[in-house]
Amino acid sequence: MQQIDYNRLSPELWLPTSVKEMKARGWDYVDVVLFSGDAYVDHPSFGAAVIGRTLEAAGYRVAIVPQPNWRDDLRDFRKFGQPRLFFGISAGAMDSMVNHYTANRRLRSDDAYTPGGRHGMRPDYPTIVYSRILREMFPDTPIVAGGIEASLRRVSHYDYWEDRLRPSIITDAPVDIISYGMGEKTTLEIARRLDAGEKVSDFTDLRQTVVLLDKDSLPENSGDIILHSYENCLKTPRLQSENFRHVEEQSNCLDGGRTLWQLSGNKAVKVNPMYPAMTQGEIDASFDLPYTRLPHPRYKGKQIPAYDMIRHSINLHRGCFGGCAFCTISAHQGKFIASRSKESVMREARQVVRMPDFKGYISDLGGPSANMYAMAGRNRKACAACRRPSCLHPQVCPNLNTDHRPLLDIYHAVDALPEIKKSFIGSGVRYDLAMHRSGDKDIDRASSAYIDELIRSHVSGRLKVAPEHTADEVLDVMRKPSFSLFHDFKKLVDCIHIRHGLRKQLSPYFISSHPGCHEIDMAELAVETKKLNFHLEQVQDFTPTPMTVATEIYYSGYHPYTGQKVYCARSREEKLAQRRYFFWYDRNQQADIRRSLLRLHRPDLIEKLGIRNQPVRR
Repeated sequence: MQQIDYNRLSPELWLPTSVKEMKARGWDYVDVVLFSGDAYVDHPSFGAAVIGRTLEAAGYRVAIVPQPNWRDDLRDFRKFGQPRLFFGISAGAMDSMVNHYTANRRLRSDDAYTPGGRHGMRPDYPTIVYSRILREMFPDTPIVAGGIEASLRRVSHYDYWEDRLRPSIITDAPVDIISYGMGEKTTLEIARRLDAGEKVSDFTDLRQTVVLLDKDSLPENSGDIILHSYENCLKTPRLQSENFRHVEEQSNCLDGGRTLWQLSGNKAVKVNPMYPAMTQGEIDASFDLPYTRLPHPRYKGKQIPAYDMIRHSINLHRGCFGGCAFCTISAHQGKFIASRSKESVMREARQVVRMPDFKGYISDLGGPSANMYAMAGRNRKACAACRRPSCLHPQVCPNLNTDHRPLLDIYHAVDALPEIKKSFIGSGVRYDLAMHRSGDKDIDRASSAYIDELIRSHVSGRLKVAPEHTADEVLDVMRKPSFSLFHDFKKLVDCIHIRHGLRKQLSPYFISSHPGCHEIDMAELAVETKKLNFHLEQVQDFTPTPMTVATEIYYSGYHPYTGQKVYCARSREEKLAQRRYFFWYDRNQQADIRRSLLRLHRPDLIEKLGIRNQPVRR
């Protein structure tokens, strides 16, 4: 990959990360200092860059301190001194514990958001660690927390790596306010109000924020929702599950939902409603900010793996209405889609093709889900009254406009640029959405055209799709469609291959040990995938992450919506027993699989898998 010649680029193109860079701009102070657990990449996929550029566009002086050293004399936290308005903190683009540990709670050896992939450049729970340091140094300066970690830990939550229920992160991190979800509007409003002379302690009703108040602030006879207290959830895990239903439903309201309260000790955590989804003008304004799309020169050309994955990609929208039980996208971005205009997308495409290392290929023209661009409910009043967490499960909502024509129009416009040889779709495709038949002939014709064009023109060698499982009972807990639909999709893809003379592959993604999944379900998954001639590679053992349906089931044992008990594989042995079925074709796994199937009284599956009684090769 061609290296960027930073000697030809002025450091002033980036937000300052040092006092020297600050003074080069002629500044002797900054309004806001942002601390991030990630490296500073000036790209719209990196949160610190987005918030920094948003504030800069409003006229504020912003500095960024990426991956501050919290172990030494803490000079990184002091170097800019006290900002005029506030400190901002984000753990980064991932929850730090997901970033640091595997599903087996083993320490990862690398960090994709750090130069060179180096591990150990951020602590566990940076939101807590950074804020405690800053509060000690600058006791009177407002501190605002944001990002994935603070957002998804805004109320009591199960922490898989500590194997315990933790209270809202605002009770552990001495911050004044949390900006949860996508933070441009909230952070800008905080800056403007502080700039106007208001006190951060008065920001108790600001949308999309979390604040910590005295216990006696809890309202009576209001329209707010009072969740079960943290202490009661500790005593009775089922109450935590009941809480989650309220959190998810209110996060997915068209108008932002109702205010949530949760007592924690002698304090009350107040979660104000979300903003409605961004308008097209608002999301365009965010993506049209003057990003360099490059890592800061301080890294001297070192590779940052997460950046390498998206450097030539274009994100078309925010939000996801899939509502998968193991996914946090809607909890952070909401389920209503905020789509960029075609003009904004084309402006970014022209910027990408001008990058000196661009070779003619867009790596991803997608989004949280690749094919939800410009989709919404036809009747917005129905959407306003709806509390369904998913517009696709248990069936596609009849009110949903599933028209793929706006997305196809984007593909055609981008591909028409003379500098572009090919645009690929690297984001996950919802094949159930593309295969849905609405009854509108034009829309259904466009859906068929979308699948054909996707396979023919936008897949490099493999199309990644996520059936997740084969057992309908497990898929229902996952909020995913029946595996029979995947069979139909594969047949359709095979027909497209024959029609166009292609030899591309489907690369299906599956999860083991998901709540509701028994060992026998995994054995039958092995048989199903063997019939389809898949040797699975895209696999994952379920990892409970804060603020998902699946995690609440894993912790409490109960489904938040049905109240029914759900089986969960918890021990390392149970998880390993499930995971090994992914690799039924590996002779080193077959002896253990054979023993397990005999224990389960399913010798028929041994025969179907073709596992002979033979010694294991070591």
